[in-house]
Amino acid sequence: MLSPYITFNRQEWAALRDNTPLTLSETDLKELQGLNDEVSMQEVIDIYLPLSRLLSLYVTKSQDLFRVTDWFLKKPDKKVPFVIGMAGSVAVGKSTTARILQALLSRWPDHSRVALVTTDGFLYPNKVLEEKGLMLRKGFPESYDQKKVRTFLSAIKSGEPEVKAPVYSHLRYDIVPGQEVTIQQPDILIFEGLNVLQRGDNASRVFVSDYFDFSVYVHAEEKLLQDWFIARFFKLKDGAFKNPDSYFHHFSKLTKKEAMDMAKTVWKEINLLNLRQNIRPTMERADLVLVKGKEHAVEEVKLRKL
Repeated sequence: MLSPYITFNRQEWAALRDNTPLTLSETDLKELQGLNDEVSMQEVIDIYLPLSRLLSLYVTKSQDLFRVTDWFLKKPDKKVPFVIGMAGSVAVGKSTTARILQALLSRWPDHSRVALVTTDGFLYPNKVLEEKGLMLRKGFPESYDQKKVRTFLSAIKSGEPEVKAPVYSHLRYDIVPGQEVTIQQPDILIFEGLNVLQRGDNASRVFVSDYFDFSVYVHAEEKLLQDWFIARFFKLKDGAFKNPDSYFHHFSKLTKKEAMDMAKTVWKEINLLNLRQNIRPTMERADLVLVKGKEHAVEEVKLRKL
């Protein structure tokens, strides 16, 4: 069957590491991992080192192209960051993947300035979502200020020296008013979120994915995603939700059965629906797909043919 991808099993992909040095320590890795998303050092060696090598080659060639263009035009232009889009379901571990790649890529000498921005900051504030009747659609495409996202990425790709992004608090489950993070002309920007690869029916419209130089989709089967989401929900219930300032503090008082029922309901009625309707259909647009199995281990890598 014809496919736009070259598929590698774990051993084949690991061999592509070549002599790429391991620049992360066990302590570094532990700090990068998300809740209920434990990644082994072997996973870094087999999967993420080859990926960082590939991306480093892409970035270097992209920088060479800009230098040749500047030479041809005899007019030096602003440095333009290489933008990597990263998509995938809730609970698939894409945030951990993004942080690991950020750490690995920043250790390459030719592009050490690597920024990471998530789409959470571009969600509409809760007040706006409530007015629009979208609080239960949080994470769906319509819950984001798409114009603000495009403006941000346009400024990044225009080489602006400083670009600001809003900040989201998972504790408050809302945008933090007046708080921003400043991105200062990185060599690489990793832009991570549920729906960053989504497009629409309007072919003339500019989409978020149009600003990407490379894109990654992190995939896992629905049953695994559900199990990972429920496990994470229970860890939050026994951890962050106990904080009185947490938006979900009331969940910490649920019984085990009540918590299980709640987690299954949220997964089925919100996250699974979003996955099927909006997120998974964008997988085929990715340049590279990481296919995860049990224990969050990547079992297969699919790289789009050039």
